[in-house]
Amino acid sequence: MSVGTLYIVSAPSGAGKTSLVKQLLDRDPKVCVSVSHTTRTARPGEVNGKDYHFVDHQRFDTMINQGDFLEYAEVFTNKYGTSQQWVKETLAKDMDVILEIDWQGAEQVRKLMPDAVSIFILPPSRKALEERLTNRGQDSQEVIDHRMQQAVSEMSHYHEFDYLVVNDDFQQALNELAAIFTAGRQKLDRQQPRRQEMISELLS
Repeated sequence: MSVGTLYIVSAPSGAGKTSLVKQLLDRDPKVCVSVSHTTRTARPGEVNGKDYHFVDHQRFDTMINQGDFLEYAEVFTNKYGTSQQWVKETLAKDMDVILEIDWQGAEQVRKLMPDAVSIFILPPSRKALEERLTNRGQDSQEVIDHRMQQAVSEMSHYHEFDYLVVNDDFQQALNELAAIFTAGRQKLDRQQPRRQEMISELLS
């Protein structure tokens, strides 16, 4: 039986990761994104089980103690985690799963699932990144400067990943990202179970 591949996709804020992944999902029905558990409250329009699995701090800590998470992190006062069981069940259905996590989460996942394929998305330049963060029009210069510092720190871990995609031209970056997933499905361990009947007939 063919099993899907786990993909880790990381990027600094402003590199366009969320937009690229959303477009990839729209064009590739064999890919899905893991829905994280979180202790933060739902924002208007967010749906439990679709955007996040919303749980309280006690439930989240119980899940940590039970080893339920592939990775988890605390961001400000809230916690976020990836369900190990859900990921494994989804992969068993021959679906590719994307985890949108930072380099620290990627490090945790690699220890538990060393076959995971990791992709880092870079902006074409610091100038372009700063322009993207500024053009959001939501933050003060102080916040933008802090995000730039965080982005540089995040980008310094690019060499820990299997693939690099530079998001300069969006369509080209999307095609390059999609090509990684397409190529992964042509690997022998994915194709052989799926094509066994055909291969047996060819060799008979």
